[in-house]
Amino acid sequence: MSTVLTPDTSSEADAAAPAPPPEQPPRPRAARRRAAAAARTVLVRTAALWLLLALWESAPRLGLADRVFLPPFSEVATAWWELLADGQLFDDVRASLGRSLTGFALAVALAVPLGLLIGWYKPVADFLGPVLEVFRNTAALALLPVFVLLLGIGETSKVSLVVYACTWPVLLNTVSAVRTVDPTLLKLARSLDLPSWRLFATVVLPASVPAVFTGIRLAGAVAVLVLVAAEMVGAKAGLGFLINNAQLNFAIPQMYAGILTVSALGMAFNQLLVALERRFTSWRTA
Repeated sequence: MSTVLTPDTSSEADAAAPAPPPEQPPRPRAARRRAAAAARTVLVRTAALWLLLALWESAPRLGLADRVFLPPFSEVATAWWELLADGQLFDDVRASLGRSLTGFALAVALAVPLGLLIGWYKPVADFLGPVLEVFRNTAALALLPVFVLLLGIGETSKVSLVVYACTWPVLLNTVSAVRTVDPTLLKLARSLDLPSWRLFATVVLPASVPAVFTGIRLAGAVAVLVLVAAEMVGAKAGLGFLINNAQLNFAIPQMYAGILTVSALGMAFNQLLVALERRFTSWRTA
């Protein structure tokens, strides 16, 4: 009795059949919770801002505020877009940023080394102390006529005023940072017989960085605000000129558009400095 062998084609059929698509792994619950938490945080932090904008929009329309002097936010946004479209806002922002960043950078380059010297070397502090006390209590805007008389109404006087105004927050915070270094760290470093310059570079300077950046952030806000006031005198471009010129021509929506632009630039500048501070102080969380 003979048996008939039939070829087994099941394996060939299975090989020829297309493989099923891989199943997508389910999204982890932890990721969903993080996304929900982030969205909730953004909502909480911006709720007051949205409420303020809603009040701004509704108050003039409901007669709670004079629409002539406080137009609705939508009209201000329209005026802002028109200024941006015709290039005027871009030119004014570029002029203001150029002046404020130049003055801010010069102030930081001057105030940080000087503050470190005053804070670390007592003879330098004794020599410069009286002069610094006189000028630190003199407001920058009070000296605006002096800067204009001595330097003219051009770029030099505006940049110099920003340098003067930004110097004091950076200088005073730097001096305070050096003088308030943890005494325990200094005693420990001195017990190792480190030379003075090595002690300063390895202990004092790193410990002073957070407070120095606090002064730099304060100076960043001062740079924008003081410049806007300076640009209202004898300037032909800049956000201060835009605000002042709009007020004189009774273009109230454009005036508010310039004010909002100043606020936005100040916030953006502050966030940039915060990011730099985190970068330079990352060792604190290590």
